[in-house]
Amino acid sequence: MSKFELKLPQMGESVAEATLTTWLKEVGDTIELDEAVFEIATDKVDSEVPSEVEGVLLERRFDVDDIIKVGEVVAVIQTDGSAEVSSNGADSVEEVEDVVEAPVAEIEAQIAQVKETIAPPAQDFSSSERFYSPLVKNIAKEEGISMDELEAIVGTGKEGRVTKNDIKAFLEDRSKNGSTAAQSAPVTAEVPTTKVQIETPKQPAQQPKATPVPVSDGDEIIPLTRMGKLIAQHMVDSVATSAHVQSFVEVDVTNVVNWRNKHKKAFEEREGEKLTFTPIFMEAVAVALKKYPMINISLDGDKVIKKKNINLGMAAALPDGNLIVPVIKNADQLNLVGMAKTVNDLANRARNNALKPDEIKDGTYTVTNVGSFGSIFGTPIINQPQVGILALGAIRKMPSVIETDQGEYIGIRSKMFLSHSYDHRVVNGALGGMFVKTVADYLEAWDINREI
Repeated sequence: MSKFELKLPQMGESVAEATLTTWLKEVGDTIELDEAVFEIATDKVDSEVPSEVEGVLLERRFDVDDIIKVGEVVAVIQTDGSAEVSSNGADSVEEVEDVVEAPVAEIEAQIAQVKETIAPPAQDFSSSERFYSPLVKNIAKEEGISMDELEAIVGTGKEGRVTKNDIKAFLEDRSKNGSTAAQSAPVTAEVPTTKVQIETPKQPAQQPKATPVPVSDGDEIIPLTRMGKLIAQHMVDSVATSAHVQSFVEVDVTNVVNWRNKHKKAFEEREGEKLTFTPIFMEAVAVALKKYPMINISLDGDKVIKKKNINLGMAAALPDGNLIVPVIKNADQLNLVGMAKTVNDLANRARNNALKPDEIKDGTYTVTNVGSFGSIFGTPIINQPQVGILALGAIRKMPSVIETDQGEYIGIRSKMFLSHSYDHRVVNGALGGMFVKTVADYLEAWDINREI
C-alpha cells in the first residue's frame, strides 16, 4: 500500500512553526488533489494547506491548537483509497503490516534508547511559578542551564519575564567567568575582608491584575479570535516597549486632489487599476525616508539597526474588523504606476485572506489610513520593531488663507492632517518633526502637470 506524508510546508524564511486551527477532513474522508486538508495560523496570517495527492485520510497526527514545526508530518494519506478506519472513529488507524517496517521500528527503538541514556535529564519547568517562553526554554535546554540558574536570572521583559537577551547575557557572563557561582569551588584561603554593600537589581513591579468585568443579564460574551488576541498583545507590547511621541502637520493637498481627478479615469482605462490617493502618499513617505534614513531603523537592545531597504507596511482593515499589514518591498524603487498596482494587489488579497507569509514581514515603516473611516487625525501605535508610523487623516474642503504675490485672500482648499507617531528612545522631536514636514512639503509641491 502506498502512503503519502503531508508535511507542514515552508511558509517564509522567518516562519518556523504554525498553530493548527482547523481540520477540514476527518479520518476516512476522500481527498482530491489540491484539496485543503487543514488550516494553520502564524502570527499574522491564516492559510489552508492542500493535499499534494489524491487518496483517503489515514491518520491525523496533531490536534487543533497544537504547535507544528515546518517539515513535520501532519497527516498521512493512503493514495490507493482503500484505508480501513478504526471502528471507534478515533484519529489513529490500524498499522498495515509491511516487511520492512519491523526492522526499521526495531532500529528506531534502539536509537531512542541510546539517546535516553546519553541525554541530560529534561528540565521540569512546571515546578516554577515563573513564566518562561518556548524560546527561553529551548536555549536553557541546549546550553545546560539548570533550573536554579534560570530562576536567578533577572528578567527585563514584561512582568519580570526572562527574555532572549537576558539569557544570552547570562551565557556571556558565564563563559567569561569560566563557570557559574554554583559550580565554583569554595575558596578556603583567609584574605582580608571588606564589607561591600551590593545593590541587587529590583524585579520589575508586577502589573495589577485586570479588574473583573461584571456581566449582566442580556449581555453578550464574544470571545476574541486568535488574530484578535495576537493584535491585542502586540499593541500592549508596543506601548510597553516604545516611548510614543506624536507630531501633527496640516497639509494642503489641493494639487494632489485635482491631479488625481484629472487622471483617474484615463489611468483605469489604460492600466485596469483604480488610482487612489494611497500610492501617492506612499511615494511621498518613501522620498522622506530616503532623506531621513534614521527613521528607517530598528532598536535592538543598545544597538540601532539602520535598514538598507525601504519596505513600507500598509495597514489594511479586514472584513471581520481585524487588521493586517502587508508590506510593499523596496517602495522607493517603484514608479507611481508600479506603486498603484502593488497597493491595489496587496489590499485586495488582504481582504480575501490570500496574503503569503513573506508579504507581511520585513516592514521598516508603516502607514495607516485613518481617514478612510472619517477620522481627521489619530495617534497610531508603532508596529514593532519599527520606530515610526504615519496616520493619514481624512481629506476635507476647508476655508484657507492663500498667499499670492498680489496679496492674501480666502479660498476653499483640500486639506488633511498627517499624524506621525515615533519612538522617542531613538527619534527626537526634531527628526520626527522634520520627517513628517518633508512628507507634507512633497504633497503640497505636487506637480499638477505631472504625466503618469
